[in-house]
Amino acid sequence: MLQLISENVFAYLSIVGILGLLVGSFLNVVILRLPVMMEKEWHAQCDDLLGNETSTNQAAPFNLVTPHSHCPKCNHKIRAIENIPIVSYLFLKGCCSKCKVSIPLRYPIIEATTALLSVVVAWHFGPTLEAAAALLLTWALVALTVIDFDHQLLPDCITLPFLWLGLGVSLAAVFTSPESAIIGALVGYLSLWSVYMLFKLVTGKEGMGHGDFKLLAMLGAWLGWQSIFPIILLSSAVGAVVGITLIVVRGRDRNIPIPFGPYLAAAGWITLLWGDQLIEAYLTMMNISP
Repeated sequence: MLQLISENVFAYLSIVGILGLLVGSFLNVVILRLPVMMEKEWHAQCDDLLGNETSTNQAAPFNLVTPHSHCPKCNHKIRAIENIPIVSYLFLKGCCSKCKVSIPLRYPIIEATTALLSVVVAWHFGPTLEAAAALLLTWALVALTVIDFDHQLLPDCITLPFLWLGLGVSLAAVFTSPESAIIGALVGYLSLWSVYMLFKLVTGKEGMGHGDFKLLAMLGAWLGWQSIFPIILLSSAVGAVVGITLIVVRGRDRNIPIPFGPYLAAAGWITLLWGDQLIEAYLTMMNISP
């Protein structure tokens, strides 16, 4: 199998694409259920602090595995044949097989996007350790992007383990050295934390969530301190353009917060693949010798 993958690019990319579809299907579950799990945990903690006796411990378990996927309208249990990424959606014509309620298009979009990004990563790095590590990071960034877009949350149960994983990967010098990874985590966190504190001192408001600090620290741990500036520059530029567009075109209230995590995640993924070229292009544009 390994020999086939190394010698046949099409087979290699096909396997990664199928794997990306399956992971994308799982990410749909994570994106849907993880925020609910977090909310349930917060309610339970509040009840414990207030001394309220609740039936939380007696409630049916709710996690990434239980209960089984089902239609939110008729509670029809989704069978394995109905859960094949993209194929089942097309076969069912985007509707529940029992009550015919529409299935949100976002599910196959997330599956297809995860597969496409996975294939791009596999093509860029080839059948290497770098590709395996980059796939893990890509999948985490997809989940964080959609969760933050939906709920303005960047769950610690994703960012913190992947921060430590990034530091661990640096021991093999996959993307950067351990020294660069440690400094990257520090610089990533403290840079946005400093901006946050300065903005709060000047305006009395919170300009961003703490999850953004942790996400940039995670990216710094994976890609090194050299990546922090390109990531901040890219994410800020895209975020500013999108924010201004929403205000001008859609009349969005300026006081309504816009999640910054998706822009950090997108900038981090771009830097993962083309960070060196971006830095070189920037230095050339600024007429600075590397």
